[in-house]
Amino acid sequence: MAMKDLIKIGVIGLGERGMGLLQAVLIPMCKAENPDVQVLAVCDLYEDRAAEAARSIKEHLGISPLCTTDYREVIKMGELDAIVIASAWESHILIATEAMKAGKYVGLEVGGAYSVEECWSLVRAFESAGTHCMLLENCCYGRREMMVLNMVKKGVFGEIVHCSGGYFHDLRAQIAYGEENRHYRLRNYLLRNCDNYPTHELGPIAKVLDINNGNRMVSLTSTASCAKGMREYILSAKGKEDKLASAEFLQGDVVTTVIKCAKGQTITLTLDTTLPRGYSRGFTVRGTKGGYFEDTDSVFIDGVHNRYEFDWKSQWGNAEEYAKEYEHPLWKDFLSDVRGGHGGMDWLVFRAFIEAVKNNAPPPIDVYDTATLMSITALSEQSVACGSQPVPIPDFTNGKWVLRRFSGENRFSLHTICEDRSARLY
Repeated sequence: MAMKDLIKIGVIGLGERGMGLLQAVLIPMCKAENPDVQVLAVCDLYEDRAAEAARSIKEHLGISPLCTTDYREVIKMGELDAIVIASAWESHILIATEAMKAGKYVGLEVGGAYSVEECWSLVRAFESAGTHCMLLENCCYGRREMMVLNMVKKGVFGEIVHCSGGYFHDLRAQIAYGEENRHYRLRNYLLRNCDNYPTHELGPIAKVLDINNGNRMVSLTSTASCAKGMREYILSAKGKEDKLASAEFLQGDVVTTVIKCAKGQTITLTLDTTLPRGYSRGFTVRGTKGGYFEDTDSVFIDGVHNRYEFDWKSQWGNAEEYAKEYEHPLWKDFLSDVRGGHGGMDWLVFRAFIEAVKNNAPPPIDVYDTATLMSITALSEQSVACGSQPVPIPDFTNGKWVLRRFSGENRFSLHTICEDRSARLY
């Protein structure tokens, strides 16, 4: 199949994330000197959000997209090549599977699944229809995460033994004002107890550990702390008369998940979103020759940094020195093109998506990765409910992980080493 020059996209879900992507990434791509993207449809359950998105497209691009509150109208548009889904978590997989069955290449925003069966439905939709789905896990394209991936693949840290990370983000205001802002996190924190947002650092870790490409995650245990943070915040911020002041939040303030891999490595994930703190993803990679530690942005190499063992503060920030040699080729090659969205990683993940759609090729974070990463939420919920019992992680590849290897077809593949330094985005 010949490569397409212009990809026509519909966007479903225009809350905080969807609108942010539209304005910071998609509209600028459409306005590029030689654009290869066009947004022809916008949809949100709330009419005012869809209308605002349509107005923004009209203002910046001079076209009037389909504007609807019914996602099925977007899926039915014959001229669309792809659909980006940034709706509430509960509807992600439902919309994705319907779009895939209709032949639309899907870009799926992150969030956790509500059941393992949901994840299998994604895999079945791909295997029956042959239509691809890419998880838009932007943190896989984070500058430091990609530098560390490059170092791992070059053997700088030796054999990787353990990785950790998570979502350390004070979301108390977003949750407490969820009804006013029509944000789905409120109902999830009231009704569920799990790692509800596991993919941000698990995505990069999965690439480091070759998950679904010669390795896989086999089991997990999850433990949740008590839930105290939201109650105290609501009393302080909204007062005891607010209807949420007496609400019982099921979501534990800190959820810790430990994952075991087929090749023996371990992963620790942490969800920490309802206590006061600064933002971090806590990305840590440990190997037999050294490691990387995000919270201090530092690299430790055995035989080089041992003398700083008890003076490690003096080495905080030393990762910048290693970037001179180990910056990932994608960041080197396309740095002048990267713009908008979480320091540029939104831009890169969307370029990878667009490149895959143009070639109708497997994406760098494919349907098997999507199912695997999203399943951690449902599995952690099971483990927490059963007193931190071990839970098996399904093999969504049905054994293909043993022989599968990362594809280099996509210029923006995480494992692609770009030789042509003159290549540009357009």
